[in-house]
Amino acid sequence: MSQLKSTSKSLEEVHSTVDTIKKRNWLQTLLAFAGPAYMVSVGYMDPGNWATDIAAGSAFGYQLIWVLLMSNLIALLLQSHCARLGIVRGRDLAQASKENYHSIINIPLYVLAEIAIAACDLAEVLGLAIGLNLLFHIPLLYGVALAVLDCLVLLLLINIGIRKMEAFIISMVVIMGACFFTELVIAKPDAREIVSGFVPTKLNDVALYLAIGIIGATVMPHNLYLHSALVQTRKIDRSPGGLKRAFRFNVIDSAVALNLALFVNAAILILAAAVFYTRGLFNIADINEAHRLLEPLLGASFAPVLFAIALIASGQSSTITGTLAGQIVMEGYLNLRITPWLRRLITRIIAVVPAFLVIWLNGENSTGDLLILSQVILSMQLGFAIIPLIHFVSDKKTMGEFAIGLPLKIASWISAIVIVGLNVKLVGEEIFSLLESSGNSWWVYTFIIPSA
Repeated sequence: MSQLKSTSKSLEEVHSTVDTIKKRNWLQTLLAFAGPAYMVSVGYMDPGNWATDIAAGSAFGYQLIWVLLMSNLIALLLQSHCARLGIVRGRDLAQASKENYHSIINIPLYVLAEIAIAACDLAEVLGLAIGLNLLFHIPLLYGVALAVLDCLVLLLLINIGIRKMEAFIISMVVIMGACFFTELVIAKPDAREIVSGFVPTKLNDVALYLAIGIIGATVMPHNLYLHSALVQTRKIDRSPGGLKRAFRFNVIDSAVALNLALFVNAAILILAAAVFYTRGLFNIADINEAHRLLEPLLGASFAPVLFAIALIASGQSSTITGTLAGQIVMEGYLNLRITPWLRRLITRIIAVVPAFLVIWLNGENSTGDLLILSQVILSMQLGFAIIPLIHFVSDKKTMGEFAIGLPLKIASWISAIVIVGLNVKLVGEEIFSLLESSGNSWWVYTFIIPSA
């Protein structure tokens, strides 16, 4: 076990910059704590989730809504652990790993975390490029190139405070929610069918495969690092009562933000069910195809425009959080700090290069496979973040009275086993599927097989 204890603070430039100690009424206090979970929630609405939700809704109608709900409950449990770790120990997940594990363990954990962040950024790049293509007919290669520039512009937000960043993220979430709410009003889904979709049902092999995809795409490894750091941007009372108060408000923040993410994901699935499934179009699994069919099927010219705007918001909303997650991981594991713009540029180039090469060599139709690739890579890294997290919040020696009790331990380990087990199954099936559909293309062997 490492005995090193870092003296640096997580996200030091914004650490404890939002005062929550000042006396306020309950609502004002809630608003002071609100923000970190919204920044985390965008990871639950990335383009990889879109593809899975569209496929599930078009193939099985409203039948898999309950899987989204279950995934959201698991996510809320794990994100509450992140908040607990950051508030009580004053350490993010990377710092806690650095202090508790030997370098033999920490080096692979760091490398895997960086791979996960790059994979998430790949989905962001594709979301932006596809959205620009759908809305303005900009070729995908140019859209990918523009993705390098957008991150530098948005980095200006990092220099004007954490609350401005949170406001930007919340505005992106609101845009996504408003777009899909409008789409649902136009689509007029069957309310009774929606309610029945929340009741668990027996799944056949294809439905189980899609359910695994939904669960596998729900919890993002980088979000666990991110949330444990972001809660430390609040200046809190460090007494036992103050810690309990901070944790309670952060759980409320997580519940509201993740339920908004649930609404967006459920809206995508319900839209696919109402528009495609009810018309016998059972095999819509591609974002481009879904966009193309919205106008003729809904009879509204602005429906595909809203869809594209929401997709761009989805890609953009994770741009800042990806930078912060990379900064947290690098500082926590390596005690290495570099300027945010350079950190962002490195991460974005790592994501852009494979996207550019695959689109250039295989054509624009390969973006669907690239989105799957990003989700497969994220799935492979997930267990390496969940298991240390549960270990740390279960440790009475460091967490004291705030260590999770036996019921939460059991629920957490069951969730971890389910998620990791399903992800292993999903990864194997996706790799086989990609090999089959790509005709054993070079990029599958270059980017996927080594990662596995």
